[in-house]
Amino acid sequence: MQPTDDFQRETYDMQYIRRFNDSILSVFRQGFSSSLSDPRFAVFFLKTLLRQKLAARIRNRWEKRDVHAPPLLIASMTSRCNLHCKGCYAKIREKRTGRDLTTEAWTGIIREAEELGVSIVMLAGGEPFLRPDLLDITGRFPKLVFPVFTNGLMLTDTLISRMKTQKQVIPVVSMEGHETDTDARRGIGVFGRLQHVLEQFRRQGLFFGISVTVTKDNFDRVTDGAFVGRWFDTGCKLFFFIEYTPVAEGTARLILTDEQRSKLRTIEARLRPRFTGIFIVFPGDEEQYGGCLASGRGFVHVGPDGDLEPCPFAPYSDTNLKSVPLREALCSPFLETIRKNHDRLSETRGGCSLWNQREWVQSLLQPEFKL
Repeated sequence: MQPTDDFQRETYDMQYIRRFNDSILSVFRQGFSSSLSDPRFAVFFLKTLLRQKLAARIRNRWEKRDVHAPPLLIASMTSRCNLHCKGCYAKIREKRTGRDLTTEAWTGIIREAEELGVSIVMLAGGEPFLRPDLLDITGRFPKLVFPVFTNGLMLTDTLISRMKTQKQVIPVVSMEGHETDTDARRGIGVFGRLQHVLEQFRRQGLFFGISVTVTKDNFDRVTDGAFVGRWFDTGCKLFFFIEYTPVAEGTARLILTDEQRSKLRTIEARLRPRFTGIFIVFPGDEEQYGGCLASGRGFVHVGPDGDLEPCPFAPYSDTNLKSVPLREALCSPFLETIRKNHDRLSETRGGCSLWNQREWVQSLLQPEFKL
């Protein structure tokens, strides 16, 4: 049941914040458990756990000043990509003409995010490793955690060796499952090249993950213990399962059935008894947090050109970080309205609820809209 007055709403919001913070701590506890055989990463995850608690206290202080800083920032470092994957959500950004942010601009944004209590910066694209300065930027922030979602094909031995010196950078290689599914969406031969990259991760002793876009067609194959076990045996300890969002015309048939979505939410409980790893489903069960976590409730997205957006699947904005500080941008009327209406953004078939209600989201940017 949703709150009916300001006091109840404030209490309700604090409950979801604590619940979401606890879920983040749980992820890093799993990371600690999965790395006990490697003291280097065990120490890293233990320190990270302590930093997550400190960051939560920082966010709480900003909350009292009416600045709602999320724990997680998604940063699309570039719109460029070396692949042309079928149904890629990033293609909806192709209409944009803005240039990618400079090294100094990204450094400034991430520094301010850290000051606000953001503790995790997920790097995406396009292909983030098309930026030669990527590890220069992350190297300036040893206390943050940077999962980097990459297609893996730009990762040279030199880059992999550099990542070994930055434990806060966690490469997450995207695939669609087995060879047939991956090559069908990403291109012939991609799967074989990814096998080589993951083997290099193992040899270099990196903590790494894979990300799988889960569709109705590949669901049984990628949620099977045999699939997870194959990569777990190569040293992979982190698994992202991304529910397919049909941004491309004619792909609605790929969205999960209700039964599949229900099973996906329980995948961690089913797999963790067999594999000591981290299993994350996105968007996951947002209903336990009162609805959509975008727009700064749990995370917010910075586009390649600096636009502050609710979510990677909702490329709409009323603020650009080239001219407005992050602290101020988080309080924009656009984002605040979406946050206040999180309960209407209940989960729907097809992943992102904001994408499913994009006409309403776009209407908030019309000149006649008033907060």
